[in-house]
Amino acid sequence: MINPEQRQLVHKFLLLELAVKSLQIDYLKVEQFKLSNVFLPLMDSLLKDLRNKCFNLKRQLTQQRIRIVGWTKIDEYFSDVKIATAGNDVELRYANQALKTNVENLLNDHINKKMKL
Repeated sequence: MINPEQRQLVHKFLLLELAVKSLQIDYLKVEQFKLSNVFLPLMDSLLKDLRNKCFNLKRQLTQQRIRIVGWTKIDEYFSDVKIATAGNDVELRYANQALKTNVENLLNDHINKKMKL
């Protein structure tokens, strides 16, 4: 079983992981832009920051003997995430649209912070 703090860490990790995957997919498309030299450095920096945060969260989860076993898409609206813990496995259900919105908000927050520096 996982406690609320651990569940929050898992949620943050999942959002970061999805953000990194989304940026990696979009990166290939941005490379085709005429002004790619403007956008690619921003994306590189953003990817670096998100990967570091993702790595640190994964390390925290590993120290607590928590790992993400896999994703299962239930239907177009929901997905289950299987989490292995020291005691027993836990399955969490997420709404796909909510995940997408949370990832978009996460990316917007990071971009806004970068622009202010």
